[in-house]
Amino acid sequence: MVDHLANTEINSQRIAAVESCFGASGQPLALPGRVLLGEGVLTKECRKKAKPRIFFLFNDILVYGSIVLNKRKYRSQHIIPLEEVTLELLPETLQAKNRWMIKTAKKSFVVSAASATERQEWISHIEECVRRQLRATGRPPSTEHAAPWIPDKATDICMRCTQTRFSALTRRHHCRKCGFVVCAECSRQRFLLPRLSPKPVRVCSLCYRELAAQQRQEEAEEQGAGSPGQPAHLTRPICGASSGDDDDSDEDKEGSRDGDWPSRVEFYGSGVAWSAFHS
Repeated sequence: MVDHLANTEINSQRIAAVESCFGASGQPLALPGRVLLGEGVLTKECRKKAKPRIFFLFNDILVYGSIVLNKRKYRSQHIIPLEEVTLELLPETLQAKNRWMIKTAKKSFVVSAASATERQEWISHIEECVRRQLRATGRPPSTEHAAPWIPDKATDICMRCTQTRFSALTRRHHCRKCGFVVCAECSRQRFLLPRLSPKPVRVCSLCYRELAAQQRQEEAEEQGAGSPGQPAHLTRPICGASSGDDDDSDEDKEGSRDGDWPSRVEFYGSGVAWSAFHS
């Protein structure tokens, strides 16, 4: 489904059209051998609420962004290498259908499609691309994944102390390790999680204790084995009052101008509908 499209004029035109929709805010997407296989609108479960996002599936990456104006312009481009992706089907409920989770080491999130058929198309195409990428790179499937953030509306109280009630004055925060919604008092510590950020990030009190204990054990094993290990200042957990680092800037701030988006519209003016996959 890929080889016969690589380096063709129609593929180049499709990729150029995607680049132009992101404008100066996006990274260039055209590379030798890269093929745009499909595109469509999926509902992404963000921190504040579920929002429509435009997704583009290439043979080696998954790209998504927020919808801004005129149904043809996007911003906040996110690029996910497919060899890092693992998919997980989620159970159906009366309120939530056709959902699955896209998991990577740096970020995991839930999306849903308009129908079960559309969900199956997305999943089967993504998984096939992942398999091809893993074979091409010789990498094993990813086994370490970031925890998805639990949506704010899922709880009115801190999920750690179960005492603090959130309000307009008492902010919700998210632990970067477990994804729980927690209060400021239960998430005062920071810990360096290199796969998520080069800087120490907010973690809840329970995850902090577990991470610190794991670090002490690893340091003890290194010393017992006679290896020098890393200097303490490079791995030391950092404590302190929270700052504004919990703003989910790539999801909440960007969505203020998202408009209504029809489930199926024409793409490139060429009769190719959204959620269609090129073959």
